[in-house]
Amino acid sequence: MLATIEPLDRIAVQLGPISIYWYGIIIALGAYLGLVLAVRETQRQGLPKETFVDLILWAVPIAIVSARIYYVIFQWGYYKDNPGDIFAIWEGGIAIHGALIGSVITALVFTRKRGLSFWKITDIAAPSIILGQAIGRWGNFMNQEAHGGEVTRSFLENLMLPDFIVNQMFINGTYYHPTFLYESLWNLVGFVILILLQRTNVKRGEVFLSYVIWYSIGRFFIEGLRTDSLMLTESLRMAQVISVVLIIGAIIIIVYRRMKKNPKPYNEKS
Repeated sequence: MLATIEPLDRIAVQLGPISIYWYGIIIALGAYLGLVLAVRETQRQGLPKETFVDLILWAVPIAIVSARIYYVIFQWGYYKDNPGDIFAIWEGGIAIHGALIGSVITALVFTRKRGLSFWKITDIAAPSIILGQAIGRWGNFMNQEAHGGEVTRSFLENLMLPDFIVNQMFINGTYYHPTFLYESLWNLVGFVILILLQRTNVKRGEVFLSYVIWYSIGRFFIEGLRTDSLMLTESLRMAQVISVVLIIGAIIIIVYRRMKKNPKPYNEKS
């Protein structure tokens, strides 16, 4: 019975020699919905409507490239012998921390050139980013990657998961933790929290920094379940180390800015 379980087809559309993968469609969907959300919030904040359209034209490709570079660096043992696979991003293998590095650098340059508040722009972007991550994890689901350790089918069924998820977690004869789902749900909760924060008197920068803290807490624990972690050393998972650094760093920045900088409220239009 188990041997008859077939994974979902990773290819959504086949146009002759061109394959369009679900992974790419799902990532693109997350980016699009995030852009729509950011544009609406940009208008609510009294900024030019085209601000995020212009930003995303730079941020998305740079984020994808930086995410791939980050991943390849920590998997160099494989890619040095298979250089042709470096560009095969439809197979998966992009790291969110690499994407964040590229996106933050892009936002710094963009806001400086446009004379905009970096913190204001990142606050607007934060819910869009975490929503995109929540959706994007389903691309990992289609690729049967970013899963956790071995479990039983009964364990998955006890989580009240639909059969299509349970069956997709059956990989090479074994069932695995659906860590993609854990992170997707964690991010959806974070999305709601960030949207609510945008409606409060929170200071500029604190919506984005709250995103950093929330995402990093979830990633730290979920990463501990995964079997494909990028490793800093034999015993240290890179994502967990970075998550701890980001949590501490974000808290320090919030406290420092509150004590020394007296930042404007997020919802102040000027």
